[in-house]
Amino acid sequence: MAHDGASHGATTAPLLASTEKPPRNMYAFGCATLASMTTILMGYNLALMSGAQLFIREDLGLTDEQVEVLAGSMNVYMLVSILAAGWAADLLGRRGTLVLANGFLMAGALAMSLGGSYAALMAARFITSIGVGFSLVVAPVYNAEISPASARGVLSSLLDIFVNVGILLSYVSNYALAGLPVHLSWRVMYAIGVLPPVLLAAGVLAMPESPRWLAMRGREADARAVLVRTSDTAAEAELRFEEIKRVVEAPREADSGVWRELIFRPSAMVRRILVFVVGLNFLQQAFGVDAILLYSPLMFKKAGMSSNSAILGATVAIGVVKTCFILVVSLFSDRFGRRPLLLASAGGVAASLTGLALTLCIGETSPASTAACVAFTLATVAAFSVGWGSLPSTYTAEITPLRLRAQGSSLGMAVNRLTCGVVSMSFISLAGWITMPGCFFLYAAMAATAYVFVFLRLPETKGRTLEEMDVLFSK
Repeated sequence: MAHDGASHGATTAPLLASTEKPPRNMYAFGCATLASMTTILMGYNLALMSGAQLFIREDLGLTDEQVEVLAGSMNVYMLVSILAAGWAADLLGRRGTLVLANGFLMAGALAMSLGGSYAALMAARFITSIGVGFSLVVAPVYNAEISPASARGVLSSLLDIFVNVGILLSYVSNYALAGLPVHLSWRVMYAIGVLPPVLLAAGVLAMPESPRWLAMRGREADARAVLVRTSDTAAEAELRFEEIKRVVEAPREADSGVWRELIFRPSAMVRRILVFVVGLNFLQQAFGVDAILLYSPLMFKKAGMSSNSAILGATVAIGVVKTCFILVVSLFSDRFGRRPLLLASAGGVAASLTGLALTLCIGETSPASTAACVAFTLATVAAFSVGWGSLPSTYTAEITPLRLRAQGSSLGMAVNRLTCGVVSMSFISLAGWITMPGCFFLYAAMAATAYVFVFLRLPETKGRTLEEMDVLFSK
């Protein structure tokens, strides 16, 4: 199938070469959009548990500990598919792996909606996690490889826009279906996720394969045809092609497998890159924003909200704010660069989380303290979305050398999801130990650490081609 898409590109390329700049960028935009849309289902499945847990707990009689593990388990399960995703993306192609991801997402949604016990739901979460892990790793790699340098920030941030659309849809689903009988409401919420993966898989098959993957497979004519369609000018397409070709043909260390080169025998340059890949992905989740997304109903109850509809209405507001503010990254990451947005984002999260913690420290609940709790929660989510919400995955895909890119993205995402799993599976227990305000003071300290890390260490990558990153990090 990959060959058909690329051949189609070859027949259309001469027509497009004579057109103005927007249609070619629109073609890259269309490809990146289709690849990113798989992550709508990821956002939907991860955040749906936020409201669904209220009904699952009542319907199946689950304990706090079971709810905590069920909500956070997908992040740990995901490690299997995240670590396998680089291998799958190199073997099946970026596109084939995304089709496979949609198959698992459909099966997982069906299994969740039919689950009748705690064990059945845990198994369904595992199936869903395979699809989520594949799409999380492969979609950013595809987007980075299909995008011209001038628009890579915009196109790569589509991924997080769609994750956030999925999160928003899950909150709307929680709110809209809360009135159904308890045994039915959460099942319908999950059943809604069965059909979209089928439609998305069909859309993904209409995309061309990544030009870098085609070049790695020796299909240079197909790679060139895709580059002509996704570059700003014919000259840029030729330049990108020559850079890719040079990287693909570069001599490798004798018998050095990709993982050995990445982890066991990294060069000084690869070591520098690994510090940023691991550091950014760890810190992104150490802020605790995923705990807010999953457990905001518990937080709002502690702040004085009593009715389920008011609590779920407030979570819809979180989804709206998160989705709106992620657009800032799309509009400004190529204009301002990665560093300023990451710094502003970390500073904003640290301040908002401190405010949230102080508000929850107030013993007595009142309308004012409840409103302040919701406001600081929305401010935290807004600040996070402006930079740290999507830029770590963009930055990881940008700075990792081509021969290591799929596995480098897998490693970064494994660190990301493991940290997220620890945060989301420990929040209720940790809040019982150091109190809920204590949790948010801890997360605020991690956001401050992230600010210092970016300020002191992180180089700017705005406007550089992916192949120029090797030069930047070899210094």
